[in-house]
Amino acid sequence: MHEIKFLNEEVEELSHLLERLSASDWDRVTAFKQWTINDVVLHLYASDYMGIASTTSEDAFKTLRSDMMRIRNEGRSPIEESRLRFPGLKGASLYTKWIDQARDLSNRLAARSPDEKLPWAGPSMTVPSFAAARQMENWAHGQEIYDVLNLERTPTDRLKPIATLGVKTFKWAYVNRAIAVPGILPQVRLTAPSGEVWTWNTDTKSDIIEGAADEFCQVVTQVRNIRDTHLRVKGAIATEWMSIAQCFAGAPSDPPPPGSRRKGV
Repeated sequence: MHEIKFLNEEVEELSHLLERLSASDWDRVTAFKQWTINDVVLHLYASDYMGIASTTSEDAFKTLRSDMMRIRNEGRSPIEESRLRFPGLKGASLYTKWIDQARDLSNRLAARSPDEKLPWAGPSMTVPSFAAARQMENWAHGQEIYDVLNLERTPTDRLKPIATLGVKTFKWAYVNRAIAVPGILPQVRLTAPSGEVWTWNTDTKSDIIEGAADEFCQVVTQVRNIRDTHLRVKGAIATEWMSIAQCFAGAPSDPPPPGSRRKGV
């Protein structure tokens, strides 16, 4: 499954970045919710921890999910819940646990049948979709680390599953906000890092989004405001979608304000 291959590559690329961090780097504050780099990696570790439970059994996942929600219903945020669940997990020790668990999760996914469904916070997902969602989260949260370290990230064609997830969650962006879903699916036309052109919904001519694949992925994962990209948007529906696009589960989340998420911030 290429989705698992891409997940592995995403994890290893982030690993190469994290293993270069100094002890003080882990406390650097990112532009994402004022989380530190340590918080970002702890969040990824906690999400993979849920993934391990999901690949263990439905009961294991439900038990963990219930306990997580119990803590959050006490008024704690997701990152506060993770800090309580994994007290004192920081820096180099967090890095080791994160990479070991991420690799374990990939191996578990690779051992499954592609059409097997795994439980998650939202609807259950097939193994390829599960892997793509994990790749998306690693890539998106990795961006805030690259940004705060003032580093450029070279995009690759393994962005395609993330772009596909962004297109597939068009309706979700509306349903999640209790907004009527438009009857038109905007056409999306993206240029991959290799120069290949990826297209979706090509029959639609009234609403079109086109541009670089990495910038589209940045918008749907909410690591950039569309005004900070060079994407070209035509049509009222396409314009509205790009203002609320959200390819991840959870409560409605607004994109970052223009200019607030960039390299060096």
